Amino acid sequence: MCGVVGAIAQRNVVPILLEGLRRLEYRGYDSVGVAVVQQGVLTRQRSTERVADLTMACQKTDLRGLTGIGHTRWATHGGPSERNAHPHFSRELISLVHNGIIENHAVLRDRLKAEGYVFESDTDTEVMVHLIHSHYVHTHNLLAATQAALTELEGAYAIGVMAADNPDVLVCARHGSPLLLGLGIEENFFASDVAALLPVTQKVIYLDEGEVAQLTLSDVAVFNRAGQRVQPRVHISEQSAEMAELGAYRHYMQKEIHEQPRALADTLVGVGGSIEPALFGAEAKTIFAQINAVNIIACGTSYHAGLVAKYWIEALAGVPVSVEVASEYRYRETVANPDALVLTISQSGETADTLAALKHAMGQGHHHTLTICNVPESSLMRLSHLRFLTHAGPEIGVASTKAFTTQLAALYLLAVALGKVKGKVSAEREATAVAGLKHLPVAIADFIALEPQLEAWAQMLETRRHALFLGRGTLYPIALEGALKLKEISYIHAEGYPAGELKHGPLALVDADMPIIVCAPADRLFDKLHSNMQEILARNGELFVLTDAPLIPTAGQHVITLPIGLGDLNPLLYTIPLQLLAYHTAIRKGTDVDKPRNLAKSVTVE
Repeated sequence: MCGVVGAIAQRNVVPILLEGLRRLEYRGYDSVGVAVVQQGVLTRQRSTERVADLTMACQKTDLRGLTGIGHTRWATHGGPSERNAHPHFSRELISLVHNGIIENHAVLRDRLKAEGYVFESDTDTEVMVHLIHSHYVHTHNLLAATQAALTELEGAYAIGVMAADNPDVLVCARHGSPLLLGLGIEENFFASDVAALLPVTQKVIYLDEGEVAQLTLSDVAVFNRAGQRVQPRVHISEQSAEMAELGAYRHYMQKEIHEQPRALADTLVGVGGSIEPALFGAEAKTIFAQINAVNIIACGTSYHAGLVAKYWIEALAGVPVSVEVASEYRYRETVANPDALVLTISQSGETADTLAALKHAMGQGHHHTLTICNVPESSLMRLSHLRFLTHAGPEIGVASTKAFTTQLAALYLLAVALGKVKGKVSAEREATAVAGLKHLPVAIADFIALEPQLEAWAQMLETRRHALFLGRGTLYPIALEGALKLKEISYIHAEGYPAGELKHGPLALVDADMPIIVCAPADRLFDKLHSNMQEILARNGELFVLTDAPLIPTAGQHVITLPIGLGDLNPLLYTIPLQLLAYHTAIRKGTDVDKPRNLAKSVTVE
């Protein structure tokens, strides 16, 4: 949620800040702002519109400075308004941007009011800037004042701070929200996401929990919780500024759907003639041999990937699997099983609930941990014992597409590798799996080629208010994912069900106004699913069927005949038309496809 960016340079930093904020738009926001130090005076520009509008306002006022901070805000405390937008000031001396939530803000607010501080916003963040100011007036040391203030805070934060009378220093810190530093030549930066910094540097430092950094033109100093200076590791990002650009596509979501053959090929590049446990870490084979269960923890789309993995792992490895919503797992009374593998799945690796759930599991005695993620230096990846990096590349659209299919590919590799260690996967079965994975990028491209037919379906769906998605077996979680995609970008209420549950409630909703989208591969469950479809037609329901079976369209039944499936890997294939259907339905409804209302790409707070 939200995003922060900061820069200190020997050139005007406003264009750097604005470009960084533009690249953070995908995270979701409802207001935006920048502040700079101009000749010893703090100056800011804020807006409740988009970054493009802020850019025009900055150009109109000729905002410029050599030190500055910026922010995209997703409202928590206080509604979207210019007065609640960041950056916040304290007595025109200290300015601050903040991503996160401060839980003890009310107590601190009362104390600071008693000390004479006047609050101009409804945000929890304004407490922080006044608190830092209260320390700074005694020390005139921005680093020390920030460190002192942070000891009084409860909650999550990624912050950037600057002082009007000390423009040669920027201070930033993180606790529970991601933050990284960018290293330039006689200029340095910070941001919530590496994408924001790619136009100016690919040399980055990922701050660890509780670390504080001081940035000057020539130096970056990082300090741990105890205030001791540490030597951070510098990484060279494999991403480039061009990878996050829209190019010839209308929306990022469309671009990312079309990038899936490449993303899957990159994710599977380590697969040769066999699928080895070492793909997940040097100790994976030993750990896989020891575990007696798998506990998958995730949120949203990643949770749906985990549901598919349950079918695969139990079938291929004979190991029982539970799949947990992270926000529920971390707060319920759990029964610890130290011999289970705790598997977390996340696109960003910074999802607050998933990260907290992993820490909770480790606190319960779970020491076998694995993370599947798209960001190599994310918090989840660094916390987990075993890791698998997907290679989806930057995913800007809020509705996850290529991150999801690459997660599925990684989870299938896990199921086969675990099955080999457990003696459940034969050489012949492994060879079939390898062949299917090798063919997967080509097969995905063939499914993307169905886009014109999905556009025609979208025309029939654009006026509908509700929809049902049905599947059986591994296609049931894909029905859930298809429903999620449709609801989050087109705002059509949609639900996914296992088709066998029709008689247990959903059948009551079926009428001529209820479209039902069905994933119907020609597998062992097709005949049962076909019976479910007949129940719908008998009640005047309208079917939209995706199938590779020889099904003839009839009255009330629209059919798209798909290429022959890939058995176990069908969930990846059937995901593609559902992504395209949601995308084109949203296009026809005129919604903001890449930045749907009320949603954020990276949910870094509860």
